[in-house]
Amino acid sequence: MSVRRTESRRTLAGQVFAVQLVVLAAVIGIGTALAVLQTRTAHDDATRDRVTDIAVTLAQAPSTLTAVRGADPVSALQPVTESIRERTGVDFVVVMAPDRTRYTHTDPSRIGKPFSGTIDRAVAGETFTETYTGTLGPSIRAVTPVRDAGGAVVALVSAGVTREHIGDQVRGQLPTILAVAATGLVLATLGALLLRRRLLRQTHGLALAELRGMYEHHDAVLHSVHEGLLVFDRAGERADVVNDQARKLLDLPAQGPVLRGDLPISLQRLGAGVVRDEMHVTPDRVLVVNQDLVEHDGRRMGTVLTLRDHTELGDVLGELDSVRGFAESLRAQAHEAANRLHAVVTMVELGRAREAVAFATAELELSQALIDRLTGAVAEPAVVALLLGKVEQAAENGVELTVTGDTLLDSTDPLTAHEMVTLLGNLIDNALDAVGHDEDSWVEVTVRRDEPQEPGEPTELLVRVADSGPGMSEEVFTRATERGYSTKTDHHGLGLALVRRLVARHGGELRAQREPESGVIVRFSR
Repeated sequence: MSVRRTESRRTLAGQVFAVQLVVLAAVIGIGTALAVLQTRTAHDDATRDRVTDIAVTLAQAPSTLTAVRGADPVSALQPVTESIRERTGVDFVVVMAPDRTRYTHTDPSRIGKPFSGTIDRAVAGETFTETYTGTLGPSIRAVTPVRDAGGAVVALVSAGVTREHIGDQVRGQLPTILAVAATGLVLATLGALLLRRRLLRQTHGLALAELRGMYEHHDAVLHSVHEGLLVFDRAGERADVVNDQARKLLDLPAQGPVLRGDLPISLQRLGAGVVRDEMHVTPDRVLVVNQDLVEHDGRRMGTVLTLRDHTELGDVLGELDSVRGFAESLRAQAHEAANRLHAVVTMVELGRAREAVAFATAELELSQALIDRLTGAVAEPAVVALLLGKVEQAAENGVELTVTGDTLLDSTDPLTAHEMVTLLGNLIDNALDAVGHDEDSWVEVTVRRDEPQEPGEPTELLVRVADSGPGMSEEVFTRATERGYSTKTDHHGLGLALVRRLVARHGGELRAQREPESGVIVRFSR
């Protein structure tokens, strides 16, 4: 199937790659922004904890209480707070009186001036943090009280870090964050490229519209084709594609997966090889089967199994075999009659008229006796004609074919006359093939309808064909009835497989025996 390709088309793999790239870039960009925001938030939280610890530690130091009660708090505290500020990396440490008067400050010129932040909660005895724009700019600061032995607030301590300082710390981590984001984008792009390459290989470079067109054509063909179609995977065990006709021909469920084990036994045994026009018999149908390998770029992709329904043709072939048998019998009889007539004429020309009459009468009596016996025992003319023809055919091949004396058939029910001819003809042909042309070869046929001996017992139709051949083992007989199998080397026949299908259709019994002689027995009970 070919799909028209346009000049300006984008393959499915290319579209997926473009969408992936946009999504990846957006996700990584948003992730980077969130990482920066998270870093800033983390720095803010860490700064609040740090300035709180510094302010509380200083406020609780005995030297701080002593200094604020001394005569010169500024001289006592300024060197200490500056030393703490430099060691801890904060931007200011301020000790003040409850009325906001600063005892210390990073800028000495601001000592003695009022503190510009919030102190009400600290004056009330609470330690808190806030973001406030003071003399050094926006900052995160902590304010805590200094208490005397009686618990009264005698001073306040505030420590803080400016936003600019925090921003510098965040900016210092930006290269790492951006490097991680860039690495993630590169790896994601490489993954998208690998996915694009895989998609290109699996979709054969087709665009989305082309794939949709192929699917629509594929689906339409699968539902409209009159042949059964199954496409198996590389292992040959699971059918990836099963059309409606295949489900119908193989009596499979209308929906659901199909495995090789769900098929008739003969189709399960096909293996993974190539099959050409092979006849298979299922319980309901005669199928012509083909199987091919599917390959792409030298790699095996699976197998394609196609099925054609030849059920009516199989029935016709069975009848054709019987008609061919009749024709061969007529030819043999005509040939034999010509020989006998030639002998009679020659005897007359030699003046041996009495011997000629005796010769002709004797042959006629033998033939007429067989005809009279069969017509008296078998009510169906087609079956009588079949048996007479097979007797002549067997005699021509040097095989003695006899119809047993207990043969008695007033009706072919439950079979039709055509079905009985197909059944009996195939069984006799298989027996003739089995004995070959060996010396003293023989075939024995019994066709009998047994009436019930007591009320309620079923009527039984018995067909038995025995021969002098070696017989078939149970395994060989099973294979022979599963599909068109034959022990002949020149072809695969359908005889026993057609017989089995016919027997199954009417609920009969089919079995083979090897003792006391080889043969096949068919029974129908009604």
